[in-house]
Amino acid sequence: MFPVSRVVQPIPRFSQTICLGCLARLTRLPGSRRLLSISTANGAPIGSNVGFSRQWRREYFSANLPKTLRDALILARTRETDIQESQLENGYRKENAPHDTRISRVGGARTIQAPQTSKSQIQQPEDSVSQTPEFEASEPPHRRRARRRALESSSNHEQTTQFLPSNSASNLTTLSTALPNNSIRRLLTTCLSLSKPRLSVLVVLTTAASYSLYPVPALLSPETIGVSSLSTLTLLFLTTGTGLCSASANALNMLLEPKYDALMSRTRNRPLVRGLISKRAALIFALVAGTMGVGGLWAGCNPTVAFLGGLNIVLYAGAYTPLKRISVINTWVGAVVGSIPPLMGWAAAAGQSATAGGGWKEILFSESSIGGWLLAGLLFCWQFPHFNSLSWAIREEYKQAGYRMLCWTNPAKNGRVAFRYAVLCFPVCIGLWATEITDQGFLVTSSVVNAWMAREAWRFWRLDGLKGSARGLFWASVWHLPVVMVLAMVHKQGLWEGLWKRMVGNGNVDQNLELEDEASDIPIE
Repeated sequence: MFPVSRVVQPIPRFSQTICLGCLARLTRLPGSRRLLSISTANGAPIGSNVGFSRQWRREYFSANLPKTLRDALILARTRETDIQESQLENGYRKENAPHDTRISRVGGARTIQAPQTSKSQIQQPEDSVSQTPEFEASEPPHRRRARRRALESSSNHEQTTQFLPSNSASNLTTLSTALPNNSIRRLLTTCLSLSKPRLSVLVVLTTAASYSLYPVPALLSPETIGVSSLSTLTLLFLTTGTGLCSASANALNMLLEPKYDALMSRTRNRPLVRGLISKRAALIFALVAGTMGVGGLWAGCNPTVAFLGGLNIVLYAGAYTPLKRISVINTWVGAVVGSIPPLMGWAAAAGQSATAGGGWKEILFSESSIGGWLLAGLLFCWQFPHFNSLSWAIREEYKQAGYRMLCWTNPAKNGRVAFRYAVLCFPVCIGLWATEITDQGFLVTSSVVNAWMAREAWRFWRLDGLKGSARGLFWASVWHLPVVMVLAMVHKQGLWEGLWKRMVGNGNVDQNLELEDEASDIPIE
């Protein structure tokens, strides 16, 4: 123990001491010198008033003061980080954030409060999780430790969300505000923002990949030269119609929850929240896009594909969107919605090869439809590692907006579900090889990619999303889907064999054709 009287001016009747460790922590903390220089009631500094030993001892050297002071300073830094994040989202940066801490007495209890920010700097809801709490010195130690852990978790919020890509709808909304009012470009940009272009492009790509993976008999073999395999016109109708259906579903999703989107940083810049388009205009856009999308799929593909496109709109806007505020089952419903586009691509290709009228039973439930269901299963499984890691980074915002997500209702199950479905990608890819949709090379290459995502999902589960595990799983899932789809198309059954025969087998084919012509000239007795 080290006498305080040797550090500050000697004070009569001062018999209390403080350990060197506590004193070192106090002197190292930012703002500690300002705290130690707070004046007394008569205007003189505490350390220079020889008759103020009792107040000095009571206000600054109680047993719990160092921990309480550290909590207050951590809270101040957290508050400053939240302010800067909110300012960046609104288009400006604060150069010198205030950093002040004061001691006050509330109801006879000592409290240390972090600085309050004026409403002109930042506006938050009254029940916001970032509101500044008060730390009472009389609070039990175990409650103080629990609150400190919560503060430290909150202070890492900015770091945990840095790995998320920018929101495409929000970026387009910002671009739209810079365009002239009532201009065609502004209207088109706003409508494109309503469609969530990044998500719609992903849906279209998975549909087109499934269409190309449909096994056409004797694909690329020299005997089928001049014979069309899959119609390019059908592919054009398929991709355009699927994109319009996705745009309609996304616009209806935004139309149903603008007041909840305003509570989340990633969605508060959407066009309906900003008032760039009226609800009536957004509804008209959704209805027109949905009608044109379903109609194009009916005319250019087949009624089964059109039915699946309309079903996707109904499930996304009518089931998934309201369930987000009711039950965590919404994640499974959303996974079903995401698994339908690959089935649409497979059904569009199967309709061209149908031999029994091309009805929905033949297209969806025949022996040749198993490949489409496997691709749908791959998309279903993939969405859990992807969404669970993404939602973990903004779990507090989901909680504040009232969305029932596993990331905050049951964090342990959130990681466990992500790992479970990451592992299920293995049997799905094995099934594509077993049904001869892909060759044996896909079994090897896809296993490497699946193992990468499964490893990251295991870390995400075991580490509860901490130590960068959420970031690792998110980016692993981002790369996993396009890589697996490309590998499936590269390893399509019969693709390389057909190319090889076309390059080196033409001579043999011509010779066989000549022998057939000679044989046809021989008279039959």
